[in-house]
Amino acid sequence: MYDYWGWKPRTTVAERRRQAELEKSKLRKKGRDLAPIVIVGRKIAHTFWGTAWCKNLESYSDYENRLPRGRSYVRNGLVLHLEIAGGSITALVRGSSLYTVSITIASVPKAHWNAICSDSAGAIDSLVELLQGRLSTSVMERISRQHAGLFPAPKEIKFACSCPDVASMCKHVSAVLYGVGARLDEQPELLFRLRQVDEKDLISTADGSTRLTARGPSKNKLLADANLSELFGLQLGADEEQRAPKKAASGRSATGKRTSAKKTSPRKVPTAMRASARKKPTSKTARRKR
Repeated sequence: MYDYWGWKPRTTVAERRRQAELEKSKLRKKGRDLAPIVIVGRKIAHTFWGTAWCKNLESYSDYENRLPRGRSYVRNGLVLHLEIAGGSITALVRGSSLYTVSITIASVPKAHWNAICSDSAGAIDSLVELLQGRLSTSVMERISRQHAGLFPAPKEIKFACSCPDVASMCKHVSAVLYGVGARLDEQPELLFRLRQVDEKDLISTADGSTRLTARGPSKNKLLADANLSELFGLQLGADEEQRAPKKAASGRSATGKRTSAKKTSPRKVPTAMRASARKKPTSKTARRKR
């Protein structure tokens, strides 16, 4: 239905959202497994990876005229499905109809990736730290550097949309590119899949060794035995007595052999000496006293 001037009436945001929900229900009934982009609040991305992706898009003048409409689409939940694989993005966007968007992104050149790994060596301690974006300022700047970082330049991005818009970048493609930023908030490892590089390379090159293995305490943090006994008042030699094999109750040793303990009897006294000790004194002196 068109107005007096031959223009289609503008669809309200509420109506677009309602149409998007109906479209999702239809697709799911047909057995389609959907991964929609859901934005909470006004910000599209909140983490380092998502925010850096969106900032990289907005830094290119090639896209500045078409990006605002895309932001509106993705915020209103019109990106019904978005899937990221090696070097490609496929999506479904609900506009005046349901449109299919396909985007291909070139892989990172090997020399380019080696330079990023070399510049970041020793500054990233673990894979968790990397994916959570808990990086030093220098590493974040290196990874997100325009034309030399991990994010693609316009010449590395090719896209197509089934909509009738003849613009170089339609609002549906723009919405999908912003949707990638929102998806990286949840799954930052997808950026490495998209650029076809291995994020573990950034870890394994650090100091020329793998930094993910657990490391023991340094020597200066270990206490000697003497220090332990003084600190806790322990006699470390007592452990040796406790570890000694105990004898079994049946009289067998820990090796199973019967042991014969020597009994100590009192020293024998000669019979003659015992008898003489019991005799009464017979000397003259003794008889006088009696």
